[in-house]
Amino acid sequence: MAKARSTFRCSACGHTVAKWVGRCPDCGAWGTVDEVASVPARSSGVGGVAPTSPARPLTEINADSSAAIATGIGELDRVLGRGVVPGSVILLAGEPGVGKSTLLLESVKHWARGGRTALYLTGEESAGQVRMRAERTDAVHENVYLAAETDLATILGHVDAVSPSLVIVDSVQTVVATGTDGVTGGVTQIRAVTTALVSMAKNRGIAVILVGHVTKDGAVAGPRSLEHLVDVVLSFEGDRHSTLRMVRGIKNRFGAADEVGCFEQRDDGIHEVPDPSGIFRHERDVDVSGSTAMVAMDGKRALVGEIQALTNKSSMAMPRRVAGVDSARVAMLIAVLQSRLGVKLDDQEVYVSTVGGMRVTEPATDLAIALAIGSAVKNQPIPHNTVAIGEVGLAGEVRRVTAVARRVAEAKRLGFAHAIIPAGTDEKLPSGIRITRVDNLAQAIAAKRKRDVVDAPF
Repeated sequence: MAKARSTFRCSACGHTVAKWVGRCPDCGAWGTVDEVASVPARSSGVGGVAPTSPARPLTEINADSSAAIATGIGELDRVLGRGVVPGSVILLAGEPGVGKSTLLLESVKHWARGGRTALYLTGEESAGQVRMRAERTDAVHENVYLAAETDLATILGHVDAVSPSLVIVDSVQTVVATGTDGVTGGVTQIRAVTTALVSMAKNRGIAVILVGHVTKDGAVAGPRSLEHLVDVVLSFEGDRHSTLRMVRGIKNRFGAADEVGCFEQRDDGIHEVPDPSGIFRHERDVDVSGSTAMVAMDGKRALVGEIQALTNKSSMAMPRRVAGVDSARVAMLIAVLQSRLGVKLDDQEVYVSTVGGMRVTEPATDLAIALAIGSAVKNQPIPHNTVAIGEVGLAGEVRRVTAVARRVAEAKRLGFAHAIIPAGTDEKLPSGIRITRVDNLAQAIAAKRKRDVVDAPF
């Protein structure tokens, strides 16, 4: 029999080398190459091995056993794709303190109230600490079983004893596989633990949710293969200065991978926010200069928000430019307003931000930012029931963007009466809202004055 020998694998990209190196020769990452034990090759013999179960035609396989079960939390079901599929493994990653454990306790509560059994395994807290949080979030139920355990073999024993339909492991970095080399939370340990839990989930039809840590860059901690082993990867995000939380789908074998769920963190737990647009805009009945409504796409979800701009005359040689959005994009739009439309901003301080801490990254909000800046410097309000959608080019043209129909439909649902969109849009738009198509920024400025002809800039 061939003798086993050690090899070295990069935890970031999976590249294998014969000896240890400080930097991976494939992806260039530093300090990611770790030693792994190679399994000695076996002789293939002359024939194959008889399978334990024969292959069947696809038409004879029953798909009802893989039907999704709703968690009872609509926003989480939206991201998962109708719910949790039996036998699936879900990885939920997020920064410390963002609310991962609280969200899972909320899911366990609804799961137990549906007459199903759930097993919550914690390796970071004691059973008493989890019980205190469960009481605070009203998640105490007789169908919820709790164990503070970090040994993989003991965890599998708990699964045998309880026979749950849902298992939560909080977190996978704290579980130890006895007999496997490596430190707790290391690459080898995480891979061995995850492989065992995936095998258990597939063989017994038990849904498993793994809590994962993230690195300082926001990526899922552990080997890159961890994301390939599981069926669903979710990212739980949130600003510690805001109560808003977002669950984003990164990978999903059972649904769309770009869905977003919105939640709000409160003292009594975490609550879903089915209509987050109200957080990102200020309700008012009067027109205010420097404020423009816009619609941003976050995955497949249209979110209506508000861009606010403030300008102030400055005596400094280089006036300040402070942007709560992409600063490079704001600088470009300021240059377009000055060069193409003659809006004088070289002696003005310019401040741009969003309401509610909304993160704006896509170019479709360019038109709203440009209108807000122009409105602020000229002190000419934009109607509060008008929403602006479009990308602005260096020539001052308004370019087409994706999902205009979905954006306009969301604006109409929230009561907006007028939408300014790119002229090249060929999507079928909803009725009941006035649409103004513009080719350039000058036409958009005229449209905000409720006119259909090109007017002088502001």
